Amino acid sequence: MRHRVLPLLLAAALTLLSACKEEVAQNTAPQDMTPETLGHYCQMNLLEHPGPKAQVFLEGSSAPLFFSQVRDAIAYMRAPEQVAPILAVYVNDMGRAGATWEKPGDGNWIPAAAAFYVVGSAREGGMGAPETVPFSTRESAEAFALTEGGRVLALADIADDMVLAPVETGGDPGSEDDADFDGRLRALPNKAGG
Repeated sequence: MRHRVLPLLLAAALTLLSACKEEVAQNTAPQDMTPETLGHYCQMNLLEHPGPKAQVFLEGSSAPLFFSQVRDAIAYMRAPEQVAPILAVYVNDMGRAGATWEKPGDGNWIPAAAAFYVVGSAREGGMGAPETVPFSTRESAEAFALTEGGRVLALADIADDMVLAPVETGGDPGSEDDADFDGRLRALPNKAGG
């Protein structure tokens, strides 16, 4: 009798546990930027930087990773180190009314896979590197490319070297910014030496 009751109790306990575990779908609706929104790589306030932005939702994370440049988000998606499943990626639609280079907009997020991108334009993104500029329509992207240069591509047609290759941002070695960075770096406690 005991051998029959134990499996029944175990099955009942497993049924109760599975009933208690409620699967909650992860919210991947795009979020607008706030004064507290920081870029994933630069850890700087995104509202202080011009150009379109991107956000990437990873499985298991309630908040998206924000990027100060669309180019950086595409590079993140394609980087060999990227192992967490990506659930959704959104970019600013720079063709939407009200979107300007200085203020790319709120509420104008579009799925990255559906966007048309201008690659190789004269415009630089928020971190001073060449930008991959997203639009919801091919016509808007072509109009931008006509005035700013570059060519229109779908996300799948953007070659890895267009977003993964290092770029010169015009920083002058030995500039005041470099000296400030070096000073802050030297001020950090030396963890290796004690």
